[in-house]
Amino acid sequence: MKVLPRFHPSLCALGRTPLTRHSLNITLGSLTLGSLGLGPAGRFPLSPLDPLSPLNPWAVRGLAGLRDLRAPAALRATALELAILAGHLLLYPTGITAEAAEAAEAPPGEAAGTEGAGQAEEAAGATAPSLPAGGADRPPVVLLHGFVDNRSVFVLLRRSLARHGWRHLECLNHSPLTCDIPTAAEALGRRIEEICARTGRERVDVVGHSLGGLIARYYIQCLGGDRRVRTLVTLGTPHSGTTVAPLADAHPVVRQMRPGSAVIEELRRPAPGCRTRFVSFWSDLDRVMAPVETAQLEHPDLITENVQVTGVGHLALPVHPAVAAAIREALEAPRPGAAPGVVSVA
Repeated sequence: MKVLPRFHPSLCALGRTPLTRHSLNITLGSLTLGSLGLGPAGRFPLSPLDPLSPLNPWAVRGLAGLRDLRAPAALRATALELAILAGHLLLYPTGITAEAAEAAEAPPGEAAGTEGAGQAEEAAGATAPSLPAGGADRPPVVLLHGFVDNRSVFVLLRRSLARHGWRHLECLNHSPLTCDIPTAAEALGRRIEEICARTGRERVDVVGHSLGGLIARYYIQCLGGDRRVRTLVTLGTPHSGTTVAPLADAHPVVRQMRPGSAVIEELRRPAPGCRTRFVSFWSDLDRVMAPVETAQLEHPDLITENVQVTGVGHLALPVHPAVAAAIREALEAPRPGAAPGVVSVA
């Protein structure tokens, strides 16, 4: 009779406890999140001493996150994230190519990347409100997208700014092959110099989503960009680094967004005399920021304001109308304390 080798001790508790595997199906409404394997005798690997936890070092945090998903607000935010993702996938091809420079001078409602939305509004009989006085005096606004994304993520935010009087709006694409944040920041600096020369303005405002905010911050702090950027608004940007998706570390930019990376440590250095005002929007349901507080910006030498957004996730930050209204408020009055402290969309 052939004898099968015994399981490794770490998997069957020195051979005395048989390894049992139970299936835990977590169902949220009609959404089933799948089956999770449990440890010896059906125990969760909730302790670093558990024999299964070394096989999945982020299991504890993941299971805690699944418990959070049972809350109604988290359910709504997850459903909204999925809907936004589906819509963004449809719009993504429209933002692959760089927009024409003259698009920044187009009247509101005719900006590049919003043609389809504009036609839909005309079909519905919608009319844009009259532009507020003084809109032409506002500095240009540069919109910078996040990792593996493009300018199409800002279709709704750009339309919101245009309809409220911002005349000079530019959505920049950084290359999907970008492998270095400092290099991307240098390219951003060249684009901002060109925008200033073309519009005759000395300074611009920048809105950066996720990685885009980190690129803009590096340009401001480390490359002298504070002389050109009046206000930087960041949306879900990992200012202190994020630990989400460990398997994504194969990409150099993802490694630079980790806590303790050379880029994150460089941004921690003193920045005396920095003239830019920073407004950081962070969400309590942002699953891309781990921990969520990493999207807050705290630096003793910087003029910073942190705005908490409740009820939405990472993808909704550049899309939700309540966040867009708060961004407009932050850009409208560029002084400390001008931004709202909390934005609730629940």
